[in-house]
Amino acid sequence: MERAIQEIMQWPGKTIQVFHHNDSDGLTSGAILERALERQGYKVQRYCLEKPYPAVLKKVYEQEGRILIFADFAGRIAPLLSELNKGRNLTLILDHHVAEASTDPRVLNLDPDLFGLKGDRDISASTTCYLFARALDPVNRDMAHIAAVGAVGDGFFVDGALVSQNRDAAMEAVQQGMIEIRKHATGEQYLLTTSKGPINCIEFGDYLDVLGGVGYYQKGPDMGVRVCLEGISPESDRMVEELKAIRTKIFNDEIARLQPGAMKQAPHIQWFHVEKRLFPMGVKMIGAFCDAIKDTNLIDPRKYLAGFQVIPDEIPGFDAIKFNQVKISMRASPYMEGEIRAGRAMGLNILLPEATNRLGGFSDACHSLTAATTVAIGKEEKLIEEMEQILKGESYG
Repeated sequence: MERAIQEIMQWPGKTIQVFHHNDSDGLTSGAILERALERQGYKVQRYCLEKPYPAVLKKVYEQEGRILIFADFAGRIAPLLSELNKGRNLTLILDHHVAEASTDPRVLNLDPDLFGLKGDRDISASTTCYLFARALDPVNRDMAHIAAVGAVGDGFFVDGALVSQNRDAAMEAVQQGMIEIRKHATGEQYLLTTSKGPINCIEFGDYLDVLGGVGYYQKGPDMGVRVCLEGISPESDRMVEELKAIRTKIFNDEIARLQPGAMKQAPHIQWFHVEKRLFPMGVKMIGAFCDAIKDTNLIDPRKYLAGFQVIPDEIPGFDAIKFNQVKISMRASPYMEGEIRAGRAMGLNILLPEATNRLGGFSDACHSLTAATTVAIGKEEKLIEEMEQILKGESYG
């Protein structure tokens, strides 16, 4: 990180483009980077992406001589960024998902996965960005609580508690009086100090997820970053309540469609397609919908769960982009989570990217229990078939 910072300081431009994810971990990452870089006198142009889609990356890399930072995604696609960049821009990757090494010396992959840390255990993107900000200037220690919120929001605990670098950030925030940790029977509870009194960091993370996911096409991510930096306001509260009402109605309509037996079935995978019905919510919401039904009687708990959603030809901050793509999100029931953790079922981070790559699709940030990729419209059933072939070949079930 210190070497990367030296390269930034030596770069002639004083404008930095930050591309970050739209969940609580991504919004806290974007907030930390925006404030840290502005404190150094840089002009920050911030773009919130649901995924670093190839069509978007091609537009980004039409530029030359820029400083580009990707937060909470792109660790796995460092070779693609290297190919697009060809030494023309200084690119930093501050992700925490499974990563691949860069092939361009000007694409600096600072994903902790390359340094022996696990993104679904030790370190969130927000903590990665916090460590970067602290290396930039120790004054940025005052954002430890924002890093902790992102870590809690991503939900990766060991025995109900944050560990490793995530815990270090939380403890720093405790010393500053910004986080309180309370022990309970199944682990720890993390409370954020606010003007309204203590707020559970899980609830605060959910608040950010609503802004970034449900409100993606309605300036929700900008409000989310503002909330990270300035706190909750009556304006943000109103926005969240309106967005929750939209989500409730759309989700209830979809649940009604799935009753009963509307789910399509393959030997190991059950799946459904919402087409464009989740709009104006962002495509992250197909994963949220899977989360909402993964522990209900709508699904077979012994199968993987998959949902498809058409990607709108629109990215806030960009001109119109033609995608012709669907996003697939996959989740595991509590039973399947146990099977994956025990090694008796294949992790989604292996299964879905491999099948997607076979069809020329795009995969970036996948975890073992949650995963999402994109393929061309019309290849949905073929993707399910490819996954079944992989599972059959590995003799899972």
